[in-house]
Amino acid sequence: MKTILVTGSDGFMGRNLIEALNRIPETTVLKFDIPEKEEVLFSHLEKADAVFHLAGINRPQNEDEFTKGNADLTKRIVQSLLQRDKKPLLALSSSIQAALDNPYGRSKLEAEQAVEDYGAAGGNAVIFRLPNVFGKWSRPNYNSAVATFCHNIARGLDITVSDPKRVVELVYIDDVVKGFTSLLKGLEHSGVRRPEIKPVKSITLRDLVDEILRMRDIRTGLLLPDMNDSFRKALYATYLSFLPSAKFDYKLVKHEDPRGSLAELLKSPHFGQIFISRTKPGITRGNHWHDTKVEKFCVVEGHGIIRFRHVTSDEVLSYDIKGEEFRVVDIPPGYTHSIENVGGGEMVVLFWSSEPFNPEVPDTYFLPVLKNEIKEGKN
Repeated sequence: MKTILVTGSDGFMGRNLIEALNRIPETTVLKFDIPEKEEVLFSHLEKADAVFHLAGINRPQNEDEFTKGNADLTKRIVQSLLQRDKKPLLALSSSIQAALDNPYGRSKLEAEQAVEDYGAAGGNAVIFRLPNVFGKWSRPNYNSAVATFCHNIARGLDITVSDPKRVVELVYIDDVVKGFTSLLKGLEHSGVRRPEIKPVKSITLRDLVDEILRMRDIRTGLLLPDMNDSFRKALYATYLSFLPSAKFDYKLVKHEDPRGSLAELLKSPHFGQIFISRTKPGITRGNHWHDTKVEKFCVVEGHGIIRFRHVTSDEVLSYDIKGEEFRVVDIPPGYTHSIENVGGGEMVVLFWSSEPFNPEVPDTYFLPVLKNEIKEGKN
């Protein structure tokens, strides 16, 4: 059983770390935050096998609080741990600003020096000098520009970018937490280590805002960016975490005609397009073919027959599909195809297309599947 103390437990990084620690078997998590009495802190320090010291002051009312909340608190933690026979892991969350000559940076540098002293005395000391950390549960106008931009853009509020060309370095909270928890695999170290959290994303403030604006516009334009990029995927998760709870949902643009209705769901040059339709009983959709575009049909509710005919053949192939079967039918190029609702109620179909629809280059050619003289072949 490991006992882990997290200082700054109510903060952005603390909350994320505690949730991860709670998923580790045989682990007890102790919490401390700066508003609590330090007697609670010292009591926890006596029991801890590892201490993640995340508590600190970012935006105080006066500069003296930097020294008290960052440097002095860390020194008192080190003094307490040095009195123990078996010295636990002490991991400090520092900042790249420790390299800068400003009140915050100097207080962080002092905190780092205290942890280095702990390592020099035989303690297991780890210092993370972190760039800007972003992710869920961060606070706007406090933790990072990412939090502020996501919060404001999600609410239609103005944002201010004083220097659009300024480059910021960002790390994602999940990567930070993985770096922290990886230390629990070896608690017997001594001395000082300074591991780096990777990957680090360098981006201008202008490009950062543009990325978040594109994520906002997914709801209206339906254009999903390439989520194969790990930073973009993490940024989108962060943006969604800032949505007001009353605005998790949104309506799609619904196109209706006598056959039923249809709505696009998502589209991207990287994966194509997803859309959904509702078709009335007895109605047939399709009767067209494609040179290159391919599709997948999945009836999710109702009963349909999907028919194919090679454009150079008279033979018709039929697939009888019901919603409860969860079957997918591939639509190859060169086959004219249709889908008929043969059930008693509306048929709901989910479609995937290999490319978003482009009215200027539709790659769609009308051709009926069924002809009166064609004998229908079953498949």
